[in-house]
Amino acid sequence: MKAVNNYYLRQLTAAEIAAGEHRNFVGGLWREIGDLQFEFLRRNGLQAHHTLIDIGCGALRCGIPIIRYLEPGNYFGLDLNSSLIEAGRCELAKEGLTNRQPQLLVNEKFEFAHFGVDFDFGIAQSVFTHLDAQLISQCLVQLNQVVKPGGKVFATFFRAPTAKHIGTIRHEPAGVVTNFAADPFHYAYAELEQMAAAAGFSARLIGDWNHPRGQQMLGLSRADFTRPA
Repeated sequence: MKAVNNYYLRQLTAAEIAAGEHRNFVGGLWREIGDLQFEFLRRNGLQAHHTLIDIGCGALRCGIPIIRYLEPGNYFGLDLNSSLIEAGRCELAKEGLTNRQPQLLVNEKFEFAHFGVDFDFGIAQSVFTHLDAQLISQCLVQLNQVVKPGGKVFATFFRAPTAKHIGTIRHEPAGVVTNFAADPFHYAYAELEQMAAAAGFSARLIGDWNHPRGQQMLGLSRADFTRPA
């Protein structure tokens, strides 16, 4: 996973992690967005026996409630920022969840196959919002290799009204301004649908899911039971 903005390569110090700075670093709204993702996944069929890949897991804002719910060893998180993974381990210890055996990996190339597991569910919250189209495609191709037939993947994005929308867009209710060629990015649903199809996924627009910063939700499923060569 290559960062588009150097902000995402900043390494937090041990003192910053101890002070909880990682919660602000990943955008704040720690419990609100973490619980929002968890409840969304539950409504869409996540059960305790399922395996889940949390793409861009960061410091486990979403991971904590999911790890608490899933059977031990069924949560897998990947992020490019090693200091956020370390912060996530601190959160696990604070919540008494280390015995749930979550698997965490620092990786910048979306190499999900390193886990050696096929997944029932995947979530990428506020990941595509920071990636250009090439990196999204890279993520989807790698993801197709590890999602089970019938598996469900969800990704948030800032929605543009049309493809190749050059101008900036202000998204309510938080007033986030997105761009065509700079982080944070926006995409038309048709653009993401095309990227998904090229990687072997079918896509559907879920749309609004009450995200406090106006991010929309995209649903992905394996287009067939075979994987691209």
